[in-house]
Amino acid sequence: MQHIGVIGAGNMGFALIRGFVSSGKSLGEHIRVFDVDQTRLSVLKNEFGVVPVTTLTDVATTDTEILIVAIKPQIMPAVLDELASHIGETKLVISIAAGISTRTMLSRLSQRARVIRVMPNAPAMVGFGAAALCKAGGADQKDMDVALDLFSAVGVAVAVDEKYMNVVTALSGSGPGYLFPIMEAFTDGAVRMGLDRVTARALTVQTFLGSAKMAETGASFSELKDRITSPGGTTIAGLQEMERAGLRGILMDVIEAATNRAQELDKD
Repeated sequence: MQHIGVIGAGNMGFALIRGFVSSGKSLGEHIRVFDVDQTRLSVLKNEFGVVPVTTLTDVATTDTEILIVAIKPQIMPAVLDELASHIGETKLVISIAAGISTRTMLSRLSQRARVIRVMPNAPAMVGFGAAALCKAGGADQKDMDVALDLFSAVGVAVAVDEKYMNVVTALSGSGPGYLFPIMEAFTDGAVRMGLDRVTARALTVQTFLGSAKMAETGASFSELKDRITSPGGTTIAGLQEMERAGLRGILMDVIEAATNRAQELDKD
């Protein structure tokens, strides 16, 4: 059973702890948590049996095998500096701080520190996240396998080369933010045509959920589209409007713009 230290009990840290305990990947009593919000720590202790600690260094105790840093990127350098002498090469350090490269982590810890960078996304908070992971320093494939297993507790986890992390940020990290306006537009379109909003919203949500489940089968998106597109039917009429508006190109441009912005932030 993994002994885990978690720094930061915000929405993502909370979701990870819940996932680890509910999936059996760790016991609450084997998870030490540090956060400045004492109320948050009390909730975690009561719900999952975790062990709240009062200082950063208390998280990195001798029996902590994995240290998950779930904090805002602005304070990441200072936190890493404080932890450096307590980590060395003995603990696996996993960061979910957006925009903090493994290069930055290694420069603050040591070049042989076992570090893994993760780009999770908001649906992890409901157990349907998409996380991409990359390793650096002294981290080996065993470390990556451990991290992938942990993050599978809150959704799908995949390994990528760090050079693609900005694309991942644009795609799955920011992706939910693009999908919600699209879902809202679906709902508004149905309301415009006379359907009540509650019903329109329920049908929209289930349509997106069901479509995602169909895509999980591995069939190509084109094949899935063709299955429900009858000659002269309603679907092809709607698809024609999408093509006329250039929606496909717009969405591709969205990913490109977000990737470029992620690259700019990565250089700051």
